[in-house]
Amino acid sequence: MTPQRALHLIGTLELGTLILLLANLATIHHPSIAAALGPIHGLTYTATIIIAVLVRNGRHRIWLLSLIPGIGGLLAARATEPVDSKS
Repeated sequence: MTPQRALHLIGTLELGTLILLLANLATIHHPSIAAALGPIHGLTYTATIIIAVLVRNGRHRIWLLSLIPGIGGLLAARATEPVDSKS
């Protein structure tokens, strides 16, 4: 698995856990759901930043994008993709 793919996967998990946390907050607001998903979201957010720092390839924009909660991991993964040059 490439680091870019890992960043995309972790970013997707981070977004998914955030959506579930917000859905829980907006609907039933069950404390056990928040207690289970909160740490998972925190870990995926931290992992997103760590992976972005490791794959930044000298570009600060990549890890700065990863600091945005929720979609930052996906934005950073997109920023790591090589730019196709049109010949």
